[in-house]
Amino acid sequence: MIRFESVYKSFKGRRLFDGLNLELKEGKTTAILGPNGSGKTTLVKMILGLVVPDRGRILVDGRDARKDAEHKRLIGYMPQIPEFPENLSVKEIVSMVKDIRGQEAVRFKELIELLNLEMELDKRFSSLSGGTRQKVGALVSLAFDPPMLILDEPMVGLDPISAYRLKRFILEEKQRNKTVLFISHIMSEVEEVADYVVFLAEGRKVFDGSLEELKERTGKERLEEAVLCLLN
Repeated sequence: MIRFESVYKSFKGRRLFDGLNLELKEGKTTAILGPNGSGKTTLVKMILGLVVPDRGRILVDGRDARKDAEHKRLIGYMPQIPEFPENLSVKEIVSMVKDIRGQEAVRFKELIELLNLEMELDKRFSSLSGGTRQKVGALVSLAFDPPMLILDEPMVGLDPISAYRLKRFILEEKQRNKTVLFISHIMSEVEEVADYVVFLAEGRKVFDGSLEELKERTGKERLEEAVLCLLN
């Protein structure tokens, strides 16, 4: 459903991707791992059409992300640090995104209850704590029930109960055959959520396969140790 074909990208003289070929399997959860500066954020931005590759192309459900912005309606994106107009209330933010997407927030009530946001709906974004801002990011990315999800450190900053509920929701989305791109530095989360792992280092694809294949290749049972082996 998401495919990179011979993608090259440089920035300020530094080559980020050098002929990247990658396919994220439809209906599966793929964790994108790698050290800081390995290209994870750039990869996500290229899928979203926010960064244009120098060469090659990215296809989302058969649509060229560079030429057809309609593919964005298929994606729910939860960034690590949600950014919305500070003067808008939570309810107004959802309404704004509804107008932009041209879609109904069909799971709005379900997620408001799940994330315990009932008392926050009329509060301005500027007044919210970091954890509550993270919940709003989850609400906006998930409420429109898109077939693809891009979740960048989704549990960071959440209280334990909210993190547990959100993780359970993501696992349920897996059962509904959503295509999920999952970024996390917490390997226990990756092991619980992901079907496949893509490991990037300096813009190169070092590994692309299942969790079981990664452990078999490295001879390590713990995911943390297996990932460290890829860096050596």
